[in-house]
Amino acid sequence: MSFVNIFFQSLAYFQKMMGGRKAQEAFFLEHQRAQVTLESIGDAVITVNCRGQVDYLNPLAEELIDTTATQARGKSLEEVACLLNEESYSHVIGDIATWLAEDPVEGRSCTALLRDGQNRELIVQTSIAPLRDTQNRIFGAVLVLRDISPLRALASQLSHQATHDALTGLINRREFEVRLRKALDDVRQNDTCHVLCYLDLDQFKVVNDTCGHLAGDKLLRQLATLLQDKIRESDCLARLGGDEFGVLLLGCDLAHARKVAESLRILIRNFRFNCKGNTFPLGASIGLVAIAQGSGGLEEVLSAADTACYVAKAQGRNRIHVYCLDDHSIERHYGEMQWVTRIQQAFEGSRFMLYHQPIHALNGEEHIRHCELLLRMKSEDESLIPPMAFIPAAERYRLMPALDRWVISNAFLSLGECSVEQGLIGINLSGQSISDELFLNFVIEQLHQTSVNPEVICFEITETAAIANFNGAIRFIRKLKEMGCRFALDDFGSGLSSFNYLKNLPVDYLKIDGSFVKEMVDDPVDHAMVEAIHKVGKVMGLKTIAEFVENEAVFEKLRLVGVDYAQGFAIGRPQPFSRMSMTDKEQKGKSIIFVR
Repeated sequence: MSFVNIFFQSLAYFQKMMGGRKAQEAFFLEHQRAQVTLESIGDAVITVNCRGQVDYLNPLAEELIDTTATQARGKSLEEVACLLNEESYSHVIGDIATWLAEDPVEGRSCTALLRDGQNRELIVQTSIAPLRDTQNRIFGAVLVLRDISPLRALASQLSHQATHDALTGLINRREFEVRLRKALDDVRQNDTCHVLCYLDLDQFKVVNDTCGHLAGDKLLRQLATLLQDKIRESDCLARLGGDEFGVLLLGCDLAHARKVAESLRILIRNFRFNCKGNTFPLGASIGLVAIAQGSGGLEEVLSAADTACYVAKAQGRNRIHVYCLDDHSIERHYGEMQWVTRIQQAFEGSRFMLYHQPIHALNGEEHIRHCELLLRMKSEDESLIPPMAFIPAAERYRLMPALDRWVISNAFLSLGECSVEQGLIGINLSGQSISDELFLNFVIEQLHQTSVNPEVICFEITETAAIANFNGAIRFIRKLKEMGCRFALDDFGSGLSSFNYLKNLPVDYLKIDGSFVKEMVDDPVDHAMVEAIHKVGKVMGLKTIAEFVENEAVFEKLRLVGVDYAQGFAIGRPQPFSRMSMTDKEQKGKSIIFVR
């Protein structure tokens, strides 16, 4: 029983039991106390008689209903306070006189929609209870109303924040997964078909790097609006994180889903973002996976869509890839993912090794022993794994900087322990490393912390890595050359603009791409390429090194062309490297060690 209900029944008791002047004074004081109390409490209070007519409104009730006690007195409760069900809009109390006539034992409470005379709507917590005298006879009812509209609005806001992305207003990953689970349940129960679309923006990082993250946020908001307008109301668009979006196409087959995905791809391709006088084109790599019987659970479906998106990106970006189990691209991707785990385990188990392969001078005047260090990984059974088995996965999943750090640390440690004089030491670096400012700081720190002289270090970068991150490569090269390091350009000739870029790259050595070298005896075009690269190197004052020298005929051709150094199985096979790998005789001259 509510406080208000007890209060009114106490008043009835005083009125019945007390007589005479003293009793009247006591009743008057109790009435005054009740009046002040009712006017001070934080709930709206309305009392009605047995006929359902309003007797009393406290000040909060007057404010809530937007009327006065005088105006409301004598009117039916329905006229004064229209309380409706939130869904059906039917009256939640109905005929209060009839309800009181039924002699209810307990009161009722519910949440209701309060509509006043000006048609405003509030959400109120409603409680109604009968009022009884000392003879337990009902003489009316008390209605208590509490405005919970602010609480409801706050709950709605919190619910929206929990399920929506604050930046774009789209649903977030958590809510998207909830709806995806419902779609999976629907497929199992009703044998329907839906399609999951995983979309990853291409070149979004360029906007962030050029104009800042605020500009990137603005781009995402604009694009979210465009994408939302392109799909059906029944479909579900979400921002899954960063520049990734998910689209759940409900009741859609794969053929139609591909058309929808293509329209989204074209929309993004044609979109132009303008910032600080620059116009940025975009693209999108999209993965599609059908949600049907046998699709698996939530994690399997999301993983399949993410994999298909990754394959689309790996195949050249700005395209669509549909997931299917017998897809060789998918199988290769899963294979690379397994290699990522094996690489991480190899780090933890200290199962990386350095090997070295000899490089010979081709002119008779130089008797210097050259070597290239090669990275190898040992498997769990201690067998050796060649680099091309795990390097592609390391490149795709950005593990190369970690591998490069391992090579530099261990090569510097081994070379620093050598008691003999060292020659030039070349260390191969990935494109991911040379574009990382933190990696540059790491190299500088290693040079300071070890006894290796920077003047004997020659870092080797591939031509494709240098061209892909041209400005970063030049900055990296210049910074370390200032310290005395030298640089070699690996796989030279594999790019389309090799000679054009070469004149702007301050390198000291050219390593001719092995694809030209190994066939130069029988292919005049390859022979001409090797000759041209060597001549350009000579004009620029660079030494040339030929890779993939596998027989004496190639060795002789290179010598006639004038190439400075040769490397390959015809010269020597890789052997384990340590600080004792090279004999004192080999150490007497300068040594160039190219680390890969």
